[in-house]
Amino acid sequence: MKELATAILLAIALEGMFYSLFPGGAKRVLELVQEIPESQLRIGGLVAAVVAIGAIWAVRTWL
Repeated sequence: MKELATAILLAIALEGMFYSLFPGGAKRVLELVQEIPESQLRIGGLVAAVVAIGAIWAVRTWL
């Protein structure tokens, strides 16, 4: 549970850094996301999650 909380907080910290360093870019990205159909966002999110879980598994197995 401690590792999950750490991972979530790290994701929040990275997102906060992105917004603070590139506020204009973040706004443009959010505007572009509005134009993407929900089905493509769903598929993209699922692919990203599967790739991330695979990468975590690989790092924890081999390092």
